[in-house]
Amino acid sequence: MLRCSAAPLALLACLSTGAVRAQTATPTGQPSQLGPVVVTEPQRKPVKRTSPTAKRASTSTRVANRHNGRPAAATPAATDAAPSQSPLNTNGVAASASRLGLNVREIPATVEVIDQNKIREQGYRTTTEVAQGAVGVTGGDGPGEPGAFSMRGFSNSQVNILYNGIKIGPQNMTSRYMDTANLDSVEILKGPASLLSGEGASGGAINFVNKQPTSGPVQNEAFFSYDSLNSFRSSYGSGGSTNVQGLDYRFDISRSQLNGFIDDTDTKTFNVSGQLNYKISENLKIWGAIEYKEDHSNAYWGTPLVSTAYSGPNATHGIVSGTYVSNDNGTNLGPVTIDGRTLTTNYNVANNYVNANELWVRGGFELAINDELTLKSQVYNYSAQRQWQNSEVAAFNSLLNMVDRERFYVAHDQELVGNITDLTWNSKIAGMDNRLVTTVAVSNLDFGRPGAANFPHDDVPLVDPWPGLYGVLTTQNQTAVINDQSLSFEDRLKITQAFALIGGVRVEGIELGRNSTDITGADKAGFPFSKDWTPVTGRIGYTWEPIKGMTFYSQYATGADVAANNIFLLAANQPLNLTTSQTYETGVKQLLWGDKAEWSLSLFDIDRQNVYAAAGGMTLNIAGQENAKGVEIAGAIKPTTALKFWGNFAFVNARYADYEFAGGSFSGNTPPNVPAVVANAAASYRFDTRLPVELGMSARYVGDRYNSDANTVIMNAYTVADAYVFVDIPKYFFPAVDQTRVTFRVRNLFNREYAAWGDPFYPDQILLGAPRTYELAAAFKW
Repeated sequence: MLRCSAAPLALLACLSTGAVRAQTATPTGQPSQLGPVVVTEPQRKPVKRTSPTAKRASTSTRVANRHNGRPAAATPAATDAAPSQSPLNTNGVAASASRLGLNVREIPATVEVIDQNKIREQGYRTTTEVAQGAVGVTGGDGPGEPGAFSMRGFSNSQVNILYNGIKIGPQNMTSRYMDTANLDSVEILKGPASLLSGEGASGGAINFVNKQPTSGPVQNEAFFSYDSLNSFRSSYGSGGSTNVQGLDYRFDISRSQLNGFIDDTDTKTFNVSGQLNYKISENLKIWGAIEYKEDHSNAYWGTPLVSTAYSGPNATHGIVSGTYVSNDNGTNLGPVTIDGRTLTTNYNVANNYVNANELWVRGGFELAINDELTLKSQVYNYSAQRQWQNSEVAAFNSLLNMVDRERFYVAHDQELVGNITDLTWNSKIAGMDNRLVTTVAVSNLDFGRPGAANFPHDDVPLVDPWPGLYGVLTTQNQTAVINDQSLSFEDRLKITQAFALIGGVRVEGIELGRNSTDITGADKAGFPFSKDWTPVTGRIGYTWEPIKGMTFYSQYATGADVAANNIFLLAANQPLNLTTSQTYETGVKQLLWGDKAEWSLSLFDIDRQNVYAAAGGMTLNIAGQENAKGVEIAGAIKPTTALKFWGNFAFVNARYADYEFAGGSFSGNTPPNVPAVVANAAASYRFDTRLPVELGMSARYVGDRYNSDANTVIMNAYTVADAYVFVDIPKYFFPAVDQTRVTFRVRNLFNREYAAWGDPFYPDQILLGAPRTYELAAAFKW
């Protein structure tokens, strides 16, 4: 674990806090320079607005519209790609990867920013689909923990999920299905990331960023789509300056119903969000945001692994392989398969549901104290109610040749309030540019969890099972109260114009109070109890740009998370100490050929100690240590204005060590849902005709994965391809609309059958990927 007294960080802190002459930093327009801190803006007249292009060119406006450490999103241009966008979008700024306001190339880590341009082009409907287009990221939407991700050998709650930079809890308890319509971008930071997002980040962090207000003329957009599964999506958004001098707004509303290929499954989402930015003076901006989300699902919990001998001629090939002894009923299935008669079968009960409602209220200010100091602060309140009622287990019993089912009910009542305050100081140290950000954050979380006290079960046929009903339900209750306080420092010292040191340290105080009662309301044995932790984490690294556009970097970073995987559900008899993780990473990023081509390479080595892993049935095994080593490569090129190529490749070797338990050992095994190889590739060509037409195709390869720590069942490697064609209809066809785009898309072009994800708490079943579907969409801007 990185200590406060670590020499490089202590040196940086010493340098950055010395009494030196402060001067205004040079503009961020040059990659090797620190960004400005002067919050000024040319006076706008009430009627005549400055154009979006001019606004983007204004350095002072860019600073004035920063929100939560992130420059305001550029006003949408007339085309999908903003002029400043590089092929891999490394000109983007990811606040979840650094509070220093640096672009992706200036951060000594692997960071990806997937913006709305790419989301629209690739047809990403949900946040899970977005992440799967990133380098080495896989994902799954099991209804118990939708929006689960795996990267760099770590998955689920080992990857922090953030919403506009705020963490609401462990992924496997709090993440939800989310449509992309209201999002501006998705930021992905690889490797231990506790410096920025706190407890929980061993594999990295994924941040979902809402669309932001923009200055200039009002711009509107609308979107509609429909597919061959009778799914639909619709959205409307609007943003720009109001008639009130200095007041800008953004409003978005979306609704979707994504029907599953599994019988009687669908997911309905509704999301409305808005934000106001008000520039009171040249030095002060205030803002407020509100968002309401809900999702409702009839759920698919997985398709059971079946004995190949029982399936006979109905056994499929290429989806799963290996042998299995049922975790649920203990019967030996021998070699397993997915029965071809069950590819669309839902084993849930008829009155199943998974529902959630969420409300965000956020607000804050940004104050330029002087030319060197900027103070930003935001307060937030998040409340959520979630509820599940399902038959979650579908386990084949090889003695009965039936499927054993087991019910589960749980509800959440969550309330989170907090504050994040940043002070940014731009100065000179011995003539060298220096930027220091000091962050203080506090939060209080109150979490109630009524859950099932009884678990009705039954047996149904493998083929054409009767759904039945949930049955009698009795409940018990669990609670968690978590107070969190943190103080962090992040600093960038430019030794030369080409070489910079970047480091930071975070001290976090976590206080947990837990209780659990039975159906009578009496406290269970060992409850209530309390526990506190004080992890110290950080990062130290450098960037070196020996030639313009080519940056070498290295970093050492640390993270910490609760050993037993879920701070909300810890019991007094579970391990209450912290897991620690460290990463060593080095790589290179290059933008070349007149900004038409870009590539990156990273090598990493991550160690995580004191690991506990899912053993099925909500139990845990001690896994000792986990190590992940690998390489990631990404590239994109635009040789002409009409032709584009992009692709990425990731290899990871992830293994457990010291994973011993009564009756066996999993040392040397690979964690669940971790493929050794993940690769994406895409190409598109635009025909510059009177009605511009673009053709595109993408392919995705995911290597073999295991569905549990035992590594006896393999979810086989697969390749899927998507294809699209869109037509841009010029304004002279529809004068009232500036842009109209009609898209036809085919997903899973070759109708590949594959295993998409496995939930290690339910190892008797796997989640299948969707078959070929066709989609027609229309988008409008005016």
